[in-house]
Amino acid sequence: MAFFTHQISRSLCSSAARNAAIKHITVIGGGLMGAGIAQVAATTGHSVVLVDMSEDILKKSAKSIEGSLKRVVKKKFADKPEAGEEFLQKAMKNISTSTDAAAVVQKTDLVVEAIVENLKVKQDLFSTLDKVAPEHTIFASNTSSLPIADIASSTARLDRFGGLHFFNPVPMMKLVEVIKAPGTSQQTFDALIDFSKALGKHPVSCKDTPGFIVNRLLVPYLMEAVRLHERGHGSKEDIDVAMKLGAGYPLGPFELLDYVGLDTSKFIIDGWYETEPENPLFSPSPLLNKLVAEGKLGKKTGEGFYKYK
Repeated sequence: MAFFTHQISRSLCSSAARNAAIKHITVIGGGLMGAGIAQVAATTGHSVVLVDMSEDILKKSAKSIEGSLKRVVKKKFADKPEAGEEFLQKAMKNISTSTDAAAVVQKTDLVVEAIVENLKVKQDLFSTLDKVAPEHTIFASNTSSLPIADIASSTARLDRFGGLHFFNPVPMMKLVEVIKAPGTSQQTFDALIDFSKALGKHPVSCKDTPGFIVNRLLVPYLMEAVRLHERGHGSKEDIDVAMKLGAGYPLGPFELLDYVGLDTSKFIIDGWYETEPENPLFSPSPLLNKLVAEGKLGKKTGEGFYKYK
């Protein structure tokens, strides 16, 4: 009888924990996306620990977050400087940093991973964290192209694993794709939806398919623009102007490719091509491959399809 009482008690505690609101967040990866996620979570009252491998990276991340928050304050609190300063200080107080992910996740409700788009690296990270994170802790990846189920397979918490795909720049972009993998429980999915709303974002439900929704439509469009140019059917300048003035897009496809990073787009399309080589939408581009091989990755390197000073 004592055994069954213990089991029931444990089950009820576990269920209550999973239904509790997410308050403590661990963000793995201090790059552009990770810092952006940490900033938004902090400004919405969550306790955030930003984790990366080096203190130097974390110092740069903290500086970037503070600079971004100051721009928000300047815009939103122009007539209320004292309120703006209070907003800034409160948000920064909600963020701490660490180089020890295993120690941090022992007291967290949600782990959001925003590291390099490499399946093995992500699997190794989550496999390690799975051994030390509490039972109630939800794991989520910010991957833009890798299957959530493949990342989750390295853990024993398939039911507490989902996708949270934010968009750059995170503080400005309202959309979050919430991905439900085959093993993701409804409780976990609902918790991720609620968390996204708590951040002030607009979540959309996605299946665990290549590119989810946005990138599944966007990347083939970008690649077809490159192929159009490769065939000599339009200059990159004319294609960009046509899509901005004719379709109302804020950026043309070549401008957007340079902004995103040519290496990122190549990584995504190469991964999809490897999975479905018969799909013409996933065919690689010789021109894109050439530019990446030359180190011309877009705005971040000063040159991609266009040159930047």
